[in-house]
Amino acid sequence: MADRQLFVNLPVRDLERSTAFFSALGFTLDPRFSGDSAACLVISAEARVMLLAETFFKTLTERAVCDMSTHVEVLVTVSCESRAEVDRLVNLAAAHGGKPAGAPQDHGFMYDWGFYDPDGHGRGVAWMNPTAGQT
Repeated sequence: MADRQLFVNLPVRDLERSTAFFSALGFTLDPRFSGDSAACLVISAEARVMLLAETFFKTLTERAVCDMSTHVEVLVTVSCESRAEVDRLVNLAAAHGGKPAGAPQDHGFMYDWGFYDPDGHGRGVAWMNPTAGQT
């Protein structure tokens, strides 16, 4: 089986604001899948996040869109190369209109923290200790 790509589709109330927010965090846009109603954030060669204007997102489903101020739809976590990068991304998100999600957690084998974007979607950022479990 060939490697598959993952596209996570999320509704956003203000596409321009959300695009600027994630661009400020260092994510790049794939113009092939971006336009007036969508912005495609490149996470890796195999993963993308599609920010979809809420009006467009609603055409893709018959179900109601979650109120992100009171509900959680999914938690997406992105890996980082270091503990410092975890802290940098959460602090950068907070500086650009996001909010930290709780406090950082050190589990020994993993260090993680998170933030909410301007639409209230939760994002995790985590560093996994590459030597954890080795003897």
